[in-house]
Amino acid sequence: MYDAIVVGARCAGSPTAMLLAQRGYRVLLVDKATFPSDKLSTHFILAAGVTQLEKWGLLEPVVATGCPPIDRFDVFMGDMPLPAGPPQDRASYCPRRYLLDKILVDAAVAAGVELREAFAVDAINIEGGKVTGITGHSRRGAKVTEQARYVIGADGHNSTVAKAVSAPKYRDDGSLTVGYYSYWSGLAMEGAEVHFSTRGGVLAFPTNNEQVCIATGAGRERFPEFKTKIEETFFHILDAAPKFAARVRAAKREERFQGTADLPNFFRKPFGDGWALVGDAGYMRDPVTGSGITDAFRDAELLATALDEAFSGRHPAAEALAGYQEQRDAAALPTYEATLQMASGALANQLASLVPAPAP
Repeated sequence: MYDAIVVGARCAGSPTAMLLAQRGYRVLLVDKATFPSDKLSTHFILAAGVTQLEKWGLLEPVVATGCPPIDRFDVFMGDMPLPAGPPQDRASYCPRRYLLDKILVDAAVAAGVELREAFAVDAINIEGGKVTGITGHSRRGAKVTEQARYVIGADGHNSTVAKAVSAPKYRDDGSLTVGYYSYWSGLAMEGAEVHFSTRGGVLAFPTNNEQVCIATGAGRERFPEFKTKIEETFFHILDAAPKFAARVRAAKREERFQGTADLPNFFRKPFGDGWALVGDAGYMRDPVTGSGITDAFRDAELLATALDEAFSGRHPAAEALAGYQEQRDAAALPTYEATLQMASGALANQLASLVPAPAP
């Protein structure tokens, strides 16, 4: 029997598994993907997330991928610069996920975690109301059942674990936006930029391979336009900042567009008898604030600490995990509220009101 089975091996799952293994627990980590592999992502690791990576000894490998530090963040209304906000505590990083996730998975394995890639979870096993383990299979293997004291869902906002245990949502603000992005070469940038307009928003930032990721977002009602005319809709939003749009057109797009309108905003109860949730499985917010990876790192630390308290007997499991939920929510709520304001377009409208009208 394992102490914990973690379902999902990316930004929430691998750190949770690693931290538990470092405390001496037997951990199985499973994922339907193999690594390295890419994933739809905000890319951003904000200052607090960078601090977590440094604490875990993983910042150096991220830097070694050639991902540039971002210590400047400029905001525009169209092409008009707006007053700069307070300086960042430290640089952010926006690595490609096929690089970051591989670093996290390898760190978990190095800590003693058993990893099963290309492994599909068929069922979350429940006996007498308590989660006892999982049943699943590899791509060419027979079904196997594994038992654990806790099964941890780190498998995204459509979590198999959350669905199996009917984890209740106690705040649900729905999906508000749609976003698409791709990567360009030949576009020099000194830092990250965000361009607001009444058409939507544009976020641009440097990433690996001397490329720049550019994302556009708008209200969810524009999803049909994106589905049928991705590039045209992308540039319609971008053209609200014509100077920046001209720079983008002079560069070279290197990959296909990626995007989605499946961007819900909610909190779920993150624990129960024999189960817990971490990352987007337990708390999901629109990507407009770029906080998902940073939040996942924070919550992995909080959950691993709570489970250590429960496993060791220092605190009853329900008490320790209720503390995890309380700490998570207290840390997440300010960002969540700011995210909703930005995703609803309220912030862009406020900024637009500050921009002088053009002379007749």
